[in-house]
Amino acid sequence: MEIEQQLISYIAPGAPATRRPASGYLSFLRPEIGFTPKWYRAALGIDFGREWHTDPVNRRQSRIDMYQELNNRFPGTPIGRMGETGLDILTGTYGASAIALIFGIPVRYDNEQWPTSEHRYLSDDELDNLTPPDLDQNAFFLSLMEQVDWIGEHEGKVVGFMNWQGVLNNAQQLRGQDIFTDMYMAPERTKHLLDCVCTTMIEAAKKLQQKQQFYDDAISFFTVSNCLVNMVDPDLYEKFLLPFDQKIADSFDVIGIHNCAWSASPYLDHYAKIPGVAYLDMGIDSDLEKTRTLFHDTRRAIMYTPMDLANKSHIEIRSDLEYIAKDYGPCDIVAADIESGTSDSKVQDFIELCDQISGKFQ
Repeated sequence: MEIEQQLISYIAPGAPATRRPASGYLSFLRPEIGFTPKWYRAALGIDFGREWHTDPVNRRQSRIDMYQELNNRFPGTPIGRMGETGLDILTGTYGASAIALIFGIPVRYDNEQWPTSEHRYLSDDELDNLTPPDLDQNAFFLSLMEQVDWIGEHEGKVVGFMNWQGVLNNAQQLRGQDIFTDMYMAPERTKHLLDCVCTTMIEAAKKLQQKQQFYDDAISFFTVSNCLVNMVDPDLYEKFLLPFDQKIADSFDVIGIHNCAWSASPYLDHYAKIPGVAYLDMGIDSDLEKTRTLFHDTRRAIMYTPMDLANKSHIEIRSDLEYIAKDYGPCDIVAADIESGTSDSKVQDFIELCDQISGKFQ
C-alpha cells in the first residue's frame, strides 16, 4: 500500500503519548515532549481522578490551564502549542483502559496518574464464551460517545484521539499474565481472545472516527501500541499477533506502530509485512539503519526515556541525538513521561540540541 499520509508523535497535556497526522514543516529531529499527570498536579493541583475522565467540562478547563502553564514555562518552543486544529478535549480520556472498560474490566482512578485496569481476569470458560460486545448497547461506550457529542456541540469539532492500545496489550488486561502461557498451552483460545479484542478495537475506532467526520474531516488511521511485544519472541508474534496487526492495517488508511523504548529489531522483518505503516517508534538500542532502510517512507521515532533525559549529561545526550540523526533521521524524538524532578532548563536544552543537530542535516 502506498503511504500518502505520515503520522507523527503527539502528546496532549496530561495525556499519554499517541500519534496524529503530520502536517506542515517537520524538522529533521522533531522533539515531542510530554509530562506525567503527577507533573501537572505538582504544578497546577489538577485532580486526574474519575471526574477528569468522565466530565469533558472538567477536562476542558484543566487542559486550557495546562496549555497556559506550558507556554509560560517553555516560551518559543513547540511545547504547549494548541495548534491550528483546535482545543483537544478527547486525548487521554481513560488512559490506556478504554477497550478493557468496554469488556467490563473496571479501572482504578488516581489523582496524579492515568487510570489502570483492575486485575479481574477472565477465566477459561469466560474466554471460551467471549464475544465482541455490542457497542450500540455497551454502557461504557455509549457514555464515551456522549462525551464526544458534547465536545462536538461545544467546540464545533472533535479534536483528539482515543488510545485503543494494541491487541496484545488489551488481551493482557483481560487475561493477565496467563496470555503468555496460553499461546503455548491453549493456542485456539488465545486466537479467539485476540480476535474478539481486535474486532472491538476496529469497531470502536471506526465509530469514533465517524463521529469526528460528522463534525469535521478526519483521516482514517489507527495506532497499534505494542508495548508488550518484547514479552513474546518473533515467531510467536508472527503466529499470533501479526495477522491482527495486518487486519487493523487493512481496515484503515494508514497505521502507526508504537513499541515504547524497547528494541524493535527482532520484529522489523515482520512489521515490514504490514501495509501502510505511516509511523514506527522504538528504543535507541534498535537496529536504526535497518529500520530506515525497511521503512524509508515511514515517519520514524525514537522513544527517549525520561531516565536518560534526567540522568545523562549534556554531552551524552548530544551524542545520542547525533547518532540517531545519522543512522535514523529524519525522525521524531519522543521524550514522554517527564517527572517534576527533571528541571525545565534540561527540557529546554534537549529541544535546543534537537534544533542544532537538525540544522546540520537540513
